[in-house]
Amino acid sequence: MQTVTNEIKKSMEGSSWIRKMFEKGIELKKTHGADAVCDFSLGNPDVPPPAAAKAALEAIAADAVKPLGLGRHVVLTVGAAGALVSFFRAVIEPGDEVICPAPYFVEYASYCGHFGGILKPVDSLPDEGFRPDFDAMERAITPHTRAILVNSPNNPSGVVLSERTIISLVEILKKKSEEFSHPVFLISDEPYRELVYDGINVPYLTKYYDDTIVCYSFSKSLSLPDEVTESERVFKAVCGAGRSLGYVCAPSLFQFVVGRCVGHTGDISIYKKNRDLLLFIFKECGFEVAKPDGAFYLFLKSPDKDASSFAEKAKKFELLLVPSDSFGFPGYVRVASCVSTEMIERSASAFRKLAQEYR
Repeated sequence: MQTVTNEIKKSMEGSSWIRKMFEKGIELKKTHGADAVCDFSLGNPDVPPPAAAKAALEAIAADAVKPLGLGRHVVLTVGAAGALVSFFRAVIEPGDEVICPAPYFVEYASYCGHFGGILKPVDSLPDEGFRPDFDAMERAITPHTRAILVNSPNNPSGVVLSERTIISLVEILKKKSEEFSHPVFLISDEPYRELVYDGINVPYLTKYYDDTIVCYSFSKSLSLPDEVTESERVFKAVCGAGRSLGYVCAPSLFQFVVGRCVGHTGDISIYKKNRDLLLFIFKECGFEVAKPDGAFYLFLKSPDKDASSFAEKAKKFELLLVPSDSFGFPGYVRVASCVSTEMIERSASAFRKLAQEYR
């Protein structure tokens, strides 16, 4: 199995004359001097960017690359969808599989399915803090598996993958990559990396597995370590995939904004306060809920077997909850805690009344 799709490979070859001539120009300039070469190959502006732009881009690169231990393969994309869809466009052939622990973000299936890929959810273990079921995951990996997609901290459960969990997962990936003689990529979707509580550490997956792709959020940049199999080829394929989807990189305006905001966050301590308040309310009401390590969601177990029915009943008390079926894991509802603390305080009586319906 090759690292990039046939279609993207053909597209890269079709546009490679521009790149080849540009690279030849670099070679000739080194040999004969820049003044001796007239290079008309690349359609890039010749006017230097403003100093602020250079400083912003350097800040982005330093912030993204340094902690991850990455090389030069960082692609700024248009949002989370841009990062994941660009990568899937580059590597997914029709019929290829992407395995994902459930519950998972609702749009993963459509991102993967755009190009004929198949998302294969594997249920996590709620009684073990929504740890991935390693035995089930190993059974799910086939010769058609291109990637494992994980999201930590997780939307909707808020669970953070521990180092122990990552090591177990990586052992499976190494074993299967060797068995099938092609890399099984590990895609780490990390939009909530900074949103963690109680001193929880979010490990950098690139330190455990070479063929790791990181989708980090500004929102969002796509990062490929140099250790990825044929990293240069995959990097160019991802860039080419982005162009085929209608963009070259993230909007320049947002790049300026990000450059000025590197290392800063809003007051995210409010999310922990909200989490703790909701946990208190749910415990008081007798609801079962997984304590989230990060993100800003709580995954509450429905007392009704049908979570949609529970969500409908909640509407009677002006409570709007999202049934978990769309997250690939029935029997729960997702409660977003990225709301005002005052609203959570007001909701306490409504949750009590809802709980009374099941007593």
